[in-house]
Amino acid sequence: MMTQCAIGVVGLAVMGQNLVLNLERNGYSVAVYNRTGEKTKTFIQTAAVGKHIVPTYSLAGLVEALDRPRKILSMVKAGMGTDAVLTSLFDLLDEGDIVMEGGNSHFNDTERRAAEAKQHGIRYLGVGVSGGESGALNGPSIMVGGDPGAFDAVADMLREISAKGPEGPCCAYFGSGSAGHYVKMVHNGIEYALMQALSEAYDIMHRGLEMSAAEIADVFGRWNQDELESYLVEISERIFRVDDDTTGYPLVELILDTAQQKGTGKWSTQSALDLGTAAPTIGAAVFARALSAMKSDRLAAEPILEGPLATMEASARTEILSDLFSATLLSFVTAYAQGMRQLLDVSTEKSYGLDLAEAARVWMDGCIIRSQLLVPMQTAYRELPNLRLLWLAEPFRSMWAKHHGGLRRVVTKAHKHGISVPAMSSSLDFVDGYRSARLPANLLQAQRDFFGAHTYRMIDREGVFHTEWEAN
Repeated sequence: MMTQCAIGVVGLAVMGQNLVLNLERNGYSVAVYNRTGEKTKTFIQTAAVGKHIVPTYSLAGLVEALDRPRKILSMVKAGMGTDAVLTSLFDLLDEGDIVMEGGNSHFNDTERRAAEAKQHGIRYLGVGVSGGESGALNGPSIMVGGDPGAFDAVADMLREISAKGPEGPCCAYFGSGSAGHYVKMVHNGIEYALMQALSEAYDIMHRGLEMSAAEIADVFGRWNQDELESYLVEISERIFRVDDDTTGYPLVELILDTAQQKGTGKWSTQSALDLGTAAPTIGAAVFARALSAMKSDRLAAEPILEGPLATMEASARTEILSDLFSATLLSFVTAYAQGMRQLLDVSTEKSYGLDLAEAARVWMDGCIIRSQLLVPMQTAYRELPNLRLLWLAEPFRSMWAKHHGGLRRVVTKAHKHGISVPAMSSSLDFVDGYRSARLPANLLQAQRDFFGAHTYRMIDREGVFHTEWEAN
């Protein structure tokens, strides 16, 4: 009789395959299944040769190959495919078995699937996995939500395959229901904002300062030795050092300037709007990608809509680069701050009980937004679990005091030269708005009351008021 496997994995796209290899390398026998049997055969005959990986060619076969209580990780693309797999699995599994859904699923879908699993007596976990293909193979950041007993049963396994950061395994349980997938979604929203800020810095260096790819790479290399040390800055330097094999021209300059998105950044922004959480830098990054996709529009508009020359004064390069470091750094921190505030707000809304210090800790390695900024961030949230905004804690207060002048100068100069900087601009506007005790929303309320009788409150008396504005 065949020895039963410790875990089953459904879905053998690259992420699924790499997680299988990661599990096997850490001592777990793995049964695998893919809807297309040919992909399973190819995987077994190539990457899985000589490993404790067992092929199966039906979901029933996968279930039969597993030790009890069965543990299954679904790595099927989010959406209808995941629903189809889970519906079939729920009918095949026994009470107490564990299903982990590791795709980038919308948190509402996770809530629905968890409820369905519970009806079948199945213990369900929504598992956010970050780090891309390399992370899946070598150690990702893992964010888990759902049945706490199920997490206890798989915690050692998930911790062993996760990245190992300065504060331990980058794996944590965040709460019931969809907590894990929600944290992963906000992680991706932050990721959008960080990438957009770096793209804006590049645009200023490339178009504004007319710097070569090698010079830009050198700047990113220096930044990666300072407060901006992070995965995204590191790979940005490496990108600018790669030339196209055919032309010898920097490869990045030959890539079409239309960015794609898988939806998680959009979901993060939509949820922030539903919560009433201000996350404009993350939202600006989403809309910047949407604008980039309007390539034909932009080509037609360029000769029609007048604007200033993008070229900046070469003699001021040193000062501009110094300010650009400040602008990028503050945009990074603002993106993290907005994401963390969204997690704080949703934790209250959904009773997740999120530990924001844990979020910072599991993002320290294995994921796309890993950065040395997360170390003091974890300390801040450990000391002040209900910190309203990251900028209010040290060392971030002092960082703002030191660098906000540079951010203001960069935004001003970019606008003067017609260079769009939505992430940097929205970061500045957000913090300026947050630090303003009085904002002009009183006029908004008066306007709403004028045309819609929406009422308003007063600063000098209690109660809710309405004015017959036309009569006055």
